[in-house]
Amino acid sequence: MRGAFDAQAEASVQERVAALEAATGIEAVSAVIARADSYPEIPWKAFALGASLAALASVAAALLDTGWNAFHAILEAATAVLASGAAAAVATLWIAPFARLFLPRPRREGEVLQYAQALFFDTGLFRTTRHEGVLLLVSLFERQVVVIADRGVRDRLTSADLDSVAAAATRRLVNGALKDGLLDGLARLEELLIEHGFQPGPERANEIPDAVIRREPS
Repeated sequence: MRGAFDAQAEASVQERVAALEAATGIEAVSAVIARADSYPEIPWKAFALGASLAALASVAAALLDTGWNAFHAILEAATAVLASGAAAAVATLWIAPFARLFLPRPRREGEVLQYAQALFFDTGLFRTTRHEGVLLLVSLFERQVVVIADRGVRDRLTSADLDSVAAAATRRLVNGALKDGLLDGLARLEELLIEHGFQPGPERANEIPDAVIRREPS
């Protein structure tokens, strides 16, 4: 994640958050996390798939073999099954697109949403003076963007509005442009807030730090 989002990119997003808050009066936090969960089931699913395919190939080879040596055939089949399963399991630890094949979309979306909700409370966005806190979270492994807003924002912005903020960020993220994705999402959020009459109060104070929250895998 460090390579995808360096200090200069982080500073650009932090400045954009500050500008958004100054223009609208809300409190915004942007966050980039490596993944929302460890998903311990992924390597086991990959192992099962690799072992199953190897077993199928071994059976097919045995059926096509005109000779027969039971001991060597069993040994070779067992070795192929275990090796293939282990290789598939290890591949999920290093190749994110391959690992995502074993992670259903509902599970992926649910874990990122749950993580975002917990972070919303951890950062104190739920207790701002006007209840106008907004969290824009990007989870890299799951390729998910979540926007969570407090009731002061949700009273005027619809779920479709907030979804459009996530969509604006996601368009750039598909091409690996993490900084640009966050900036686009924040720009869309500011546009919507201004359209719906949000503006800074006469004595606005910055209640939540503008720094980008970054979470590496534990």
